[in-house]
Amino acid sequence: MLLNQEILRVKFYTMKSDTKVVAALACRVQSTRLYGKPLQLLDIERNISIIDYLIAQLKSHQAINEVVLAISEGTENEIFKEVARKHGLKYVIGDQIDVLGRLIQAGEKSGADIIFRTTSENPFIYLDPLEDVLIQHKENNTDYSYIAKLPRGAFFELINLESLKRAHQKGQDRHRSELCVQYINENPKKFKIQKIFPQDKSLHRPDIRLTVDYPEDLIVAREAYSALKKKDGFVTVDEVISFLDTHPELNELNRWILTDKKRIWR
Repeated sequence: MLLNQEILRVKFYTMKSDTKVVAALACRVQSTRLYGKPLQLLDIERNISIIDYLIAQLKSHQAINEVVLAISEGTENEIFKEVARKHGLKYVIGDQIDVLGRLIQAGEKSGADIIFRTTSENPFIYLDPLEDVLIQHKENNTDYSYIAKLPRGAFFELINLESLKRAHQKGQDRHRSELCVQYINENPKKFKIQKIFPQDKSLHRPDIRLTVDYPEDLIVAREAYSALKKKDGFVTVDEVISFLDTHPELNELNRWILTDKKRIWR
């Protein structure tokens, strides 16, 4: 149950003084579906990439103390160092396959208690309930919290750094890949998991794709952003949903893409 706003405000500022939340973004250019996904331009006129736009959103949110890039090894990924410098961020370099290990490195470098996770090719993130989810995560002694039923790619997850370390130690190589919360999901008796649904049921739209994993996804994201962008503030998930519902031809463009069942993230 979501909290009363006044109670939420008091609890949040009390919690914020002793809990560090770090957004760790795993970055690499390699992809067989769309090369350099995070670096693809969302706003061509203003030269704003997907990861630029995502970082700006995360840095603007008071619940997130720091953003750190978890960059894959390889000379082709050196460009993400420039992204980090451009935005004044810390970064770590780690194994290309061991994504979980990179997230842990990012958390350790920044002194994180809780890792905020989304993937670096997601331009439209549902951040509205973050403070509320964070408070419940702490008060319930949760290891892993996530928002369900959102459009693909609009999610965020909160995972305790110590829980990620346990998953890395106990899991197998497949658990340390891009499926980095799979071990936690497979072991609900070992980890306390909190699943939250948006109160606004109009956001319960897993049939919509807002992640950028294929060229068709990029077309949809650019069209939505171009139609909805603002001088101040960011495009919201509910705005994108409304836009796609009134432009069904766009919504159909990437509807054919089936998410691999092995992928845990939303």
